[in-house]
Amino acid sequence: MTNDLATLMRQAQDDDPLLALHATTALRHEIERLEAVQVRRARVAGLAWSQIADAIGVSKQAVHKKYGRR
Repeated sequence: MTNDLATLMRQAQDDDPLLALHATTALRHEIERLEAVQVRRARVAGLAWSQIADAIGVSKQAVHKKYGRR
């Protein structure tokens, strides 16, 4: 299975439920990876945990717990 986001989006809407599930899982993993990269970039740029949390839509504690100890 390819990791091209456009392809995965099409596959996630496929009539074949197994193909759609695999694509949906791959999309979730890629989105989580991208979010981690952006959080790391935000921290390097000097943004506070509260600013990052607001952007993600979670509490400061949640974002710090998920990304703060990496």
